[in-house]
Amino acid sequence: MVIQNPGDNGRRRVVVVGAGIVGASIAFHLSRRDVTLTVIESGQPGSGTSGRSFAYLNSFGKEPWFYHDFNRRSMDAWDRFTRRLGADVGLRWGGKLQWESSDQGADQLRERVEKLQARGYPCRLIDEAEMRRIEPGIFSDGVTAAVYCENEGQVDPPSVARACLERAREAGARVLLDTPVTGLTVGRREDGGSGVTAVQTTGGDIECDALVLAAGVGTTSLAAMAGLDIPQPESPGVLIHTDPRPPLLQTVSVVYAPPLDEGSGEVHLRQRADGSVMIGIGTQESLSKDNSQENTERLLSRARKILPALGGARAIPMPIGYRPMPSDGLPIIGFTGPVPNLYVALMHSGVTLAPIVGELATLEIVDGACVEMLEHYRLSRFD
Repeated sequence: MVIQNPGDNGRRRVVVVGAGIVGASIAFHLSRRDVTLTVIESGQPGSGTSGRSFAYLNSFGKEPWFYHDFNRRSMDAWDRFTRRLGADVGLRWGGKLQWESSDQGADQLRERVEKLQARGYPCRLIDEAEMRRIEPGIFSDGVTAAVYCENEGQVDPPSVARACLERAREAGARVLLDTPVTGLTVGRREDGGSGVTAVQTTGGDIECDALVLAAGVGTTSLAAMAGLDIPQPESPGVLIHTDPRPPLLQTVSVVYAPPLDEGSGEVHLRQRADGSVMIGIGTQESLSKDNSQENTERLLSRARKILPALGGARAIPMPIGYRPMPSDGLPIIGFTGPVPNLYVALMHSGVTLAPIVGELATLEIVDGACVEMLEHYRLSRFD
């Protein structure tokens, strides 16, 4: 069965597969243009990696410089993006507090801050006394160096995805949830070129003139249906959250603390808009898969040592989150050469990058622009 896009009227038919924060942002921006838009999501908005992300808006440790700048520009776009959505999506600023407890860690932190300040990033080294003034409820033992980044923040990705899709629906987009993609039809298009002509789903085939794949870790298998190889290693991560608590942080949105003992990872936490506290340990290189209740209690115990007010909180495990992660760590964004009407948007820092990727991808998809800022992120770099 072929599902005709209603109200085509000669307008370009664009299909977006994936309604996490990146796909939903692209869909929202496309819906503001003169296209016939269909969004397909195998589950619910933000139910995949977006809903299991630490969701921290930053450009603190992102290299090289052009990737840092890309994230910084998107951070600056978040307020405007949220105003356009007209919804509370959990966007909270306040900055990040981070410290080290070893001499080696202090040297690395000072070096990073010096580099970031040279780039104009608003972060500064502070002493332990100022740390305690900024966040009196934080316990720190043996601080060798600390930094406060005042422009960093947090957001709730599922809320963003839902708001994007609601605005897209209001503009006439069709949103198909709980609709897995089963295949792609590749062949001769009506304009004489080759490419994807239809997306096959459990509800029927949907014809398209352009296809956007923004399905996170699922992007690799979907692209393979069109004969494309998108390198993406497995990158699991574990987060936990607590039951809702009264406000625990006075100023900052995010706290990064050093390992509490040898062999453990750094601890990071943030309090969400609903009062629950999200807690993670280690970096994206840790590749943890232990989301057992025992490990959940262990993570909460470590977090309590940093934020004693968490005493009495209940630890709740979260499903393992598999991060979208191109093999070189940088995003893949843009049309693909072998399948010229297929646009890929795959990246790890999707929460930070969602506003700018939605804007720039729309310029390329609708207007045929070739955005210079995106040239670093083409799939062709893996050829």
